[in-house]
Amino acid sequence: MSVADRIIVPLDVPTTAEAITLLDQLPQVTFWKVGLELFVSCGSEIFKILKQRQKRIFLDLKFNDIPSTIAGACRSAQHYGVDVLTIHATVGGRALEAAAEANQAEAEASGQPRPKLIAITLLTSLNSRELAFELKIPLELPDYVVQMALLAKEAGLDGAVCSPREIDQLRQICGDDFLLFCPGVRPTKQEAKDQRRVMTPAETLKVGADYLVIGRPITAAADPPLAWEQICEELAAI
Repeated sequence: MSVADRIIVPLDVPTTAEAITLLDQLPQVTFWKVGLELFVSCGSEIFKILKQRQKRIFLDLKFNDIPSTIAGACRSAQHYGVDVLTIHATVGGRALEAAAEANQAEAEASGQPRPKLIAITLLTSLNSRELAFELKIPLELPDYVVQMALLAKEAGLDGAVCSPREIDQLRQICGDDFLLFCPGVRPTKQEAKDQRRVMTPAETLKVGADYLVIGRPITAAADPPLAWEQICEELAAI
C-alpha cells in the first residue's frame, strides 16, 4: 500500500454537487470518508458515485444503539460496498460483539469482502477536562481510550479511531494487527481548529498509525490538489 492510499479525505460537504466537485478536484485520492452531514443529505447516492470512480469508502456514521439495531445497520451497510464502518465503543461489549458477528455472517452470505469495523474510543474534539467534568468519567483520558479500544478488540472489531497522541500506547497494548485510524492530523503550521489532540501527518505515521484522516488542510485549502501533493511529499520523506 502506498503512502497516499493511507490518507482518508472526508467529504464533509452538505450536497452531492459539492461532493462531486471535491472528487473532480482530487481524482488522485483513493479513500474517502462519508459522514453524517453528507449521508443525511444525499443518502446512498454518494456510494454509487464513489463506486463508479473505484474509490474506497469509510462510512463514518458512528453507530450507537442497542445490539440488534447495530447488527442490522452493519448488515445493511454491506449492500453499499463500504470498506470501513465506525461504531461507538460506549455501546458496550454485547453490541460490539453483535456487530462483529452480523458483519461476518453477512459477508459470508453475500460472498463479498467484509468491511472493517472500527470503534470510536473518544471524539478527538474532547479533552481531559470535558471527559471528567462534563461526561463525569472518572478515568484519565489515556486510560479511558485504552479501555474502549480493548473492549472493541475483545469483541472482535478490527481497530479503533484515536488521536495521534494515543497511538503508541494502543499499539503496545492492542498489537500490530489492530488498525488505528487517526483524525486530528494537521500539516506543520496548520491551525488545529476544533481538534484538540493533534500531530503532523509524518509524526502520526512514525508513531504507528495505519490510516490518517485529513480534511480541511486539503479540502479547505486555496489549492486542494497542491495541498494533497505537499502532504504526500511530506509522508514520502519519512
